[in-house]
Amino acid sequence: MARVKSSAPASVFEAGEGQTPLDPDAVEGLLLDIDTRRELNDAEELNILEGIRWAQQRIRRENPLDVVFARELHRRMFRRVWRWAGTFRTTATNIGVDAGHIATEMQQLVDNTAYWIAHDTWPGDEAFARFHHRLVQIHCFPNGNGRHARALTDLAMVKAGRAIFGWGATLGSESRTEYLAALRAADAGDFARLIRFVRL
Repeated sequence: MARVKSSAPASVFEAGEGQTPLDPDAVEGLLLDIDTRRELNDAEELNILEGIRWAQQRIRRENPLDVVFARELHRRMFRRVWRWAGTFRTTATNIGVDAGHIATEMQQLVDNTAYWIAHDTWPGDEAFARFHHRLVQIHCFPNGNGRHARALTDLAMVKAGRAIFGWGATLGSESRTEYLAALRAADAGDFARLIRFVRL
């Protein structure tokens, strides 16, 4: 797809609660001519569904707990909207590990999670809640990290033969507020709130 220079107003890219502001380099990667945040969200949503369908067709023979798979999932989820889809961020953000450590931290996370699952390290849903939390915390990409992390967590659960999370049913405004509060509690080492939330 040829890149279209966006003339979108800056308000389209303003971060809401719990969102990472897009730096100018990331904004330059927009492939569509977008005028409103709703148009951006709608375009991303269509692409996300396409990416998830792609992944669902592959998890029988591929492992979602793999850095290459994770990056390709993000690329498939956002490639029609962002030129940098599937590319680890290279700049500092208000959340996330140092950009130079993303690949190492991501590899450590998928290795740890595979071990947790194989050895029942954490009871019930906790291994997957911990995986999701850490993936959001690493913050691999310029945008779409929460949506990618939820999708990848669900895929890992399907691969492990587990029922996927409900994610607060719809992640509407009230659910999103609780989700962010649960992630912050997990930042402090308390995963109980996140574990309750993901099964709503």
